[in-house]
Order: sequence, then structure tokens, then C-alpha cells
Amino acid sequence: METLDHAAFLTDEAAATELLRLVTCGSVDDGKSTLIGRLLFDTKQVMADQLEHVEETSERRGDGYVNLALLTDGLRAEREQGITIDVAYRSFVTPSRRFQLADAPGHVQYTRNMVTGASTADVAVVLLDARHGVIEQTRRHTYIAAMLGIPHIVFAVNKMDLVDFDESPFRAIETELTELASRLDVRDALAIPIAALPGDNVVDPSERLSWWDGGTFLERLETIAIAGDRDAAHRRFPVQWVIRPMSDEHHDFRGYAGQVAGGEWRAGDEVVVLPSGRTTTVAAVETHDRALDVAVQGQSVVIRLADALDVARGDMLCDPADAPVVARELEAIVCWMSERPAANGARLAVKHTTRWTRAILDEVCSVLDVEKFEQVPADGLALNDLARVRLRLAGPLLVDPYSVNRQTGSFVLVDEATNETVGAGMVLSAAP
Repeated sequence: METLDHAAFLTDEAAATELLRLVTCGSVDDGKSTLIGRLLFDTKQVMADQLEHVEETSERRGDGYVNLALLTDGLRAEREQGITIDVAYRSFVTPSRRFQLADAPGHVQYTRNMVTGASTADVAVVLLDARHGVIEQTRRHTYIAAMLGIPHIVFAVNKMDLVDFDESPFRAIETELTELASRLDVRDALAIPIAALPGDNVVDPSERLSWWDGGTFLERLETIAIAGDRDAAHRRFPVQWVIRPMSDEHHDFRGYAGQVAGGEWRAGDEVVVLPSGRTTTVAAVETHDRALDVAVQGQSVVIRLADALDVARGDMLCDPADAPVVARELEAIVCWMSERPAANGARLAVKHTTRWTRAILDEVCSVLDVEKFEQVPADGLALNDLARVRLRLAGPLLVDPYSVNRQTGSFVLVDEATNETVGAGMVLSAAP
């Protein structure tokens, strides 16, 4: 079989194409890993030695076919159990777009892994078995995707070969999914019929699905418009590094490096430095080799200011007319990721953009019942809990609601004693 090296696609033109981050999730055995393996195989991203290894492993396991799921189920424990228990990351490139895939686990006890894989995703791919339709896992993963603010969901109705490629079961599932997405306020959702194992309608159209005229799964991923998902309205720039060369040639240079977290940045913009509140204007927006007319969310740049202000790592440059909350208290949704539980009064470190502070877990208000999708009373946090909490901060954080900006509205919780990341949070509201 002819194979193509991933790097072979990375011409200057391809490297400049848009990056789409997607997370795949769904119930156990719905075919998440098989779908990703099929995508990699049919877009010729699989190396010859990789394919040989998969063929050998498939034969040793007695699968009776080349099990493409093994391309992503990399952990030995996963291969032995035939399930996905960790987040497997893979990348591939087509002529029109670059992709980063996170294959998230389906089991409820690995909710923390799914949250990790979905935290930066533009698209959630939720797989269903066409024979079983919408089940509790489908609703749970769709709920989590909606809660995490993932703007696009693609429902991949898999194993159409096992229902004889019949249109009727797909349309019934499609109707139920449309109602689910509407109830959860998902902005953009689409159901697509596929058969990942034989490859029908994944990368190439299928004659056996001649009744479907909505394009292939890959075509959908290639055409989802994500530029409009950026927060263009709120100028946010967390300072990651202060650049002062101190050489004779550049002794007057002072720049602030970081990644644009929101809005559009241009020379001449008015700016406030938080938390100090000092104001000035932007003198220049630059990369390592040139000045930019404009920088947008996601770009890593250096911003120079017109005045020599005292600005440090962890500060944030913002629009003076539209600043974030300088918060001392947060109400947030937290996914607890530690096997050690936490009770009210727990002391934690908080990492938010480029800023650190300490916090007290003031109150666990409620925990999500993932089967009933209801908040129930709780007085502590256990592994994989999705809880509504209140945090009291020792120092100010510069936050927006997560629904406004996923970067300035999210944070991680760290156990200072062990340096373990114990939670991930999404800001609901903040008090100064």
C-alpha cells in the first residue's frame, strides 16, 4: 500500500492552513478509535511500519481483520481490554485543513479524561451505534460538550452496515439528536451516517448510502467555519514574558510576549494594565521577524507600549472600556480530577492564564448527577465530579465568564503539596 508521511503534506501552503481541534467521544464499542484509524488510513497518514505493526497485532489478537482502532489505542492496558481509557492525540493534514484529534474515553469513570481532551476542542464528534440509537452515554457526552462551550457537534451515527444501510433508523436517531441539541442550546449540530469499519461515508462517499446527500464525515470537518468562534469583541492579552534585552543596541526595548486571548490588537489601541489599572496605548504589535497590522485570538505576539509602565508576568493588557472582572471570589463549574477527595475549606493553588494565586474552596454548592442531568446537594468533591463551587481567592484574577471567553474564563486547580493538577474550572460569575 502506498503511504504518505505526515510531514509530506506540510508545504508552506499546507502549514498555513487552518487548524481544527476535535475530540471524539461516545459509548464504549461505538467505534471512536476505529473511526480515527479509518480517517488516518484513508487520508494516507499511516506509515508502512505502523500498518505492519497493526496487522501483526490484529492477527495475534484473532480479530480477523486489520483493526485500525489499534492506531490510536496506544496503551497496553487499552489493547488488552479493548477499550480506550486515556486520551490519545493524533494529527493529520488534508490539502484544505490541519487536524488535531483527541480520542476521549467513553466510560463514566474517565470523565476527567474527556474534559481534558475537550477543553480546547472546536468540534466534538459524538459517536452512536445505529443499532442502539441515543443512549445515556450519548446524552452525557453531549451535555459535557455543551457545558464546555464546544461550538460545533458532529453526531457520527456509526455501524450503518449493521442495519443494512437503511435510512429509517438513521432518520429516527437524527430527529432525537436534533431535539437533544436544541434542549442543550448547541449552536451547530449535524448527524451523519457512517460505517467506520468498512469505511463508508468517512472519507469517501458510499453507494450503499445513496439516500444521503449531506456529504462525507471528512467533508463536514473540512467545511466547518471556526473563524467566527473567536472572541473578537473583548481585547485580552495575558503577559507571559517581559522582554528586555539590555544590550547596547536594544537598551530602550521593552516588549511583552504572550498569546492573544481575545479581541483584535493594533498599534494605537488604548490599553489598561491589570490589576494595576495604569493606562497607555499600544506602540506596536510584532512577531519575531515583523510588525503586524492586527493580531487576533490564538496568535503569539509581542506587544510594545507607548509608556514605560511596570508590567510583569501574570498581568493582563485589556481594553479600558471593556475590562474583565478583577475577581476575589469565583462561582464556577469544576471537574475534580484527583483520586483524593476535597471538602469545603480545602486550600488550593489556582492557575489562570499566566497568573497564579491561592484559593479556599469556600463551598461545594452541588454536584451533577450524570444520569439524571440534575444538580444534587454535596459537601465535597470526588473523582470525576462535575460540581458547582465557590472559591475565595488570596490574590486577584482577571476573569470573564467562560461563556464569553474560554481562555480567560477557565482555570486549573493544583495541590501545592504534591504539585498535582486536581481540577479544571469554568467561571460562571465573579465578584471583585
